[in-house]
Amino acid sequence: MRTTITAVAKYLPERVLTNSDLEKMVNTSDEWILSRTGISERHIVSDGEATSDMCTRVAEQILEKRGISSKELDVIIVGTVTPDMLLPSTAALIQNQISATNAWGFDLSAACSGFLFALESGSKLVESGKYQKVLVMGADTMSSIIDYEDRETCILFGDGAGGVLLEPSSNDSGILDSLLYTDGGGGNFLKMPAGGSQHPASHDTVNKRLHYITQEGREVFRSAIRGMADATSELLKLNKLRIEDIRLFIPHQANKRIIDSCTERLGLTPEQVMINIEHCANTTGGTIPIALAEAVETNRISTGDYVVLAAFGAGYTWGSILIRWDNCT
Repeated sequence: MRTTITAVAKYLPERVLTNSDLEKMVNTSDEWILSRTGISERHIVSDGEATSDMCTRVAEQILEKRGISSKELDVIIVGTVTPDMLLPSTAALIQNQISATNAWGFDLSAACSGFLFALESGSKLVESGKYQKVLVMGADTMSSIIDYEDRETCILFGDGAGGVLLEPSSNDSGILDSLLYTDGGGGNFLKMPAGGSQHPASHDTVNKRLHYITQEGREVFRSAIRGMADATSELLKLNKLRIEDIRLFIPHQANKRIIDSCTERLGLTPEQVMINIEHCANTTGGTIPIALAEAVETNRISTGDYVVLAAFGAGYTWGSILIRWDNCT
């Protein structure tokens, strides 16, 4: 049995934080940010709006597009590093908010690769034959863990959510193959030091600003290009596909220079690559499903097209997933 995507949706908060706004907060400029990242603006949640709220908006759209009740959902999986709270899970909060009383669910933490890891997990649940409708989402409220006094990180991230509905395929389309990786040796290059069991929240950790993301940009930059490009190349090779067979490559939207370098390394044309980082920034687990939803909305994918998703994130985590696109709303 093969798994296919039958519906896709996205949600971006209404509030927009532009590069000009950031100029008033840290020592930076619109020109500097745009030239180094490709980002012009990012969306930021309203007061009181959390990851589960964004995911609920995505879930409601998907249910409406598919024309089904929330009672028909079997499983809810959320790829996120910014859950509403450590417990209960964000998936449980969403399940309650949409009254999906027959579904069980869980959160999955793989940083920027979270949606790919969740998509792989959900597809295998469907392929087992036990589950018919699995809701998979990638979402992050990055503004909750960003230091807006650190110009190296605050310019990169935004908030947002996207998701898909997975169901059994009735033909040879759907999720064809995947290559996913983890290398914990990269953990120190991109992390949030405090808030877990190693460094629980305290006055000291707060005063030292340890509850914000820190990263070594150059190391992450090089590793991201190599990871996404090599995983994609190997995946195509395993499936006897050429780079020109790919209709659309949807990479994690971390930095436009990373995307451009990865595109060049793979030999893709600009028309084959989905880029929306200019108006979304890096929403971590949300980037790929948001970009996928935009690709569907703008008719950049048709039934039968080969689509490749690729991501790289903290952990390190990275990988690539190959899809033959099916009918999707």
